Amino acid sequence: MTARIALSTASTYPDRCATSFALARQLGYDGMEVMVWTDPVTQEAGALRALSDLHELPIVSIHAPTLLLTQRVWGADPWGKVDRSIELALDVGAEVVVLHPPFRWQKGYAEGFAEGVAEREAASGVQLCVENMFPWRAGRKGGQRRELEAYLPHWDPVPQPYAHVTLDLSHTATAGSDALAMADELGDRLRHIHLADGLGSVRDEHLVPGRGNQPCGELLERMAGRGFDGSIVVEVGTRKLTPEQREIDLAEALAFARLHFAAAPATP
Repeated sequence: MTARIALSTASTYPDRCATSFALARQLGYDGMEVMVWTDPVTQEAGALRALSDLHELPIVSIHAPTLLLTQRVWGADPWGKVDRSIELALDVGAEVVVLHPPFRWQKGYAEGFAEGVAEREAASGVQLCVENMFPWRAGRKGGQRRELEAYLPHWDPVPQPYAHVTLDLSHTATAGSDALAMADELGDRLRHIHLADGLGSVRDEHLVPGRGNQPCGELLERMAGRGFDGSIVVEVGTRKLTPEQREIDLAEALAFARLHFAAAPATP
């Protein structure tokens, strides 16, 4: 087994899910991550299986609708969203559900979050890979930029007791985190990578890998050397691009991933 280079449907937002599958097949991606949002196809297992079969692309992961953008998708109960995401993953053959940690105002959800994640993993066999996030930054006060800790128990999953984690390299840029140190500390708990880049802006940039200051190439080379067999998911922002520009960016991101993940031999 080796890692698959997949495309997130978020990379073609706000275009529909079907656009992502067609483009991924055209460019040569190995699979798909489906971001559940208001597009009905992203919520319906039969439609997703049809797209997967049509384009011969497995669905490697489901991203639960736990973002601000998707707060109204599948109701207001966050555990309900997670449970429906697990059901969808099982129905389409995905091994991973990606989810964000609770927002600070979701105190009931945050209480026992790690335990709830572990219980659902044990019951379903699906890996719930909690994603690293970042502090929210507001305007400066007294020369210092103000930060809001917007997530519970924390935006950094490394010290938390999660069995499986998603490492997002746009989020490490926004947080000012050391992505390589995080990957080393996570060890085998790191099962899923969101491949993007950033320059450390206060906003989540999701640049094409190689266009920011994150160690995207070095991380992929390290993971190849470890024999990483999870999924590497390209999740970049193309919302303001023309279709031609989007195709170029997603082809470049795929080429970057293949080049650097093949750059180091697997550790014997």
